Amino acid sequence: MAEGDLKLLGFFTSPFAIRVRMVLEQKGLSYEYLEEDLTNKSELLLKHNPIYKKVPVLIHGDRSICESLVILQYIDENWSGSGPPLLPADPYERAIARFWAAYIDEKFVESFWGILKAGREETKAEKIADSIGVLKQLEEVFKKCSAGTGKGFFGGDTIGFIDVTLGSQLAWMKAIEKISGAKLLDETNIPLLMEWVNRFLAIDFVKSILPNVERVAEVGRVFQATIWKVDLAK
Repeated sequence: MAEGDLKLLGFFTSPFAIRVRMVLEQKGLSYEYLEEDLTNKSELLLKHNPIYKKVPVLIHGDRSICESLVILQYIDENWSGSGPPLLPADPYERAIARFWAAYIDEKFVESFWGILKAGREETKAEKIADSIGVLKQLEEVFKKCSAGTGKGFFGGDTIGFIDVTLGSQLAWMKAIEKISGAKLLDETNIPLLMEWVNRFLAIDFVKSILPNVERVAEVGRVFQATIWKVDLAK
């Protein structure tokens, strides 16, 4: 199947679609990006992801691949000769990368989105503490990944599976800081990880793909207001 048959269905603030775009760019692959209106989902989205009806969806010819981490692995394996590898060659190291990527999506995303959902100050403080705790854990992971090597990313000299999983969340982290007043990205708590953040954000294709933080914050405020209205109505 030709590379030119690639389409990606996404939404501009979706970190899960953003990470797929990053890997497509890093691999140097040509693709058509189709922005979805999530309040009025397209027939194309409903056809290619009838189970979850959400983005991202990678369409490769007549094949549909859903769920961002699955899509990343598909791209890495299908275009192994294009660009740097996303996952390590060693089976154990591949398993470790998958583990921490899942940890970010399951534990960290839940905690920092919980800051927006929190309706009481004590609940918000708890979610902020949870998020900081996870970031400190990831600081230790990065320390182990780069120990004695001088490498700048979780994936080595170039961004890998863990890097794009976490890096795709940076615009939302900064937006949630802006909305809530929380300080998540703090050099005092995570000095090595903050160096990683600066290196990651300096990459050209990352800068071109990550959305404006204020625009993300606008979406976050709407989401927060909607959640609070639902809570008040219960």
